[in-house]
Amino acid sequence: MAFASFDNKRASAPVAEINMVPLIDVMLVLLVIFIVTAPLLTHAVKLDLPKVSSTAQAVVPQKIEFAIDAQGQRFWNGEAISRADAISRFALEGAKPDQPEVHLRADQDVAYRVVAETLADASKAGLSKVGFVSQPESR
Repeated sequence: MAFASFDNKRASAPVAEINMVPLIDVMLVLLVIFIVTAPLLTHAVKLDLPKVSSTAQAVVPQKIEFAIDAQGQRFWNGEAISRADAISRFALEGAKPDQPEVHLRADQDVAYRVVAETLADASKAGLSKVGFVSQPESR
């Protein structure tokens, strides 16, 4: 603690103590601000919300089993059809909002031309989910 002195020699020496009064003032102001604003942050509107229960809808994607045998004959879900029928069925399926998946099974001996025609017909109809199905190699 420093006391005033009438000695001129010691009067020019710096004070080595921290003045705590401004720090306490700042702390008290922050405490008052916190006390005033804290209740405003927790203010909530009380609502009586309705109670409901629901189950998730399981969306099962439709699929079309499209097969091509070694002679180039086309099959729609096991039913033999012509290329013109396949084009019309692709167009009907492509117009649906939930487009089905096309699972294409082609015999290994079929000409690639027939597979390419089928892919082009499905693409023109707007079907974009086309997958090739194959058998795993047995060992």
